[in-house]
Amino acid sequence: MKLFTSLYDKCLKWARHKYAVYILGFVSFIESIFFPIPTAIMFAPMALAKPNNALKLALITTIFSVLGGIAAYFLGFYAFDSLVTPLIEQFSWQDKIVKAEGWFETYGIWIVVIAGFSPIPYKILTLTAGAMQMAFVPFVIASIVGRAAQFFLIAGFAKWGGESMEQNLRKYMEVIGWSVLMLAIVAYVAYQLFN
Repeated sequence: MKLFTSLYDKCLKWARHKYAVYILGFVSFIESIFFPIPTAIMFAPMALAKPNNALKLALITTIFSVLGGIAAYFLGFYAFDSLVTPLIEQFSWQDKIVKAEGWFETYGIWIVVIAGFSPIPYKILTLTAGAMQMAFVPFVIASIVGRAAQFFLIAGFAKWGGESMEQNLRKYMEVIGWSVLMLAIVAYVAYQLFN
């Protein structure tokens, strides 16, 4: 059974749906607040399915992701105790929030740029930035830089590789999928052992 190839094919099918751009905008927005699945999982297949539109899709994704980050910032700023704390408890993010606070104290605004670009959950930083009452304008600028860097990099690869990249990626999807899964398990075990 080809689990990852099947999932990849479904993502490409969804990416070609007539409402895919609207769904992408919505997912980009909610992922910055609470949605656990990274936007890139939907965005990358869309960019590969439509490489000529990849840069436009990156712009849409960046805009809605930053708008979601702003919404999360204000949730953290104005409603941390009443709305955000129950959400944190529901998703068991207590340790992540404590870590995020430490990162803000150590790295300041740069942690927002890093979280916007990297696998660090951006949503945790957006809520924490608001709760810590970080300066709003630098937060927005850092969010734009980090999110745009991630999405435009993916779009650039999709545009550069085009449809041939999609076919090559599909050919190796099982190897890539299982490798990423194994790396995630090893990283999780190592994290548990050394923390």
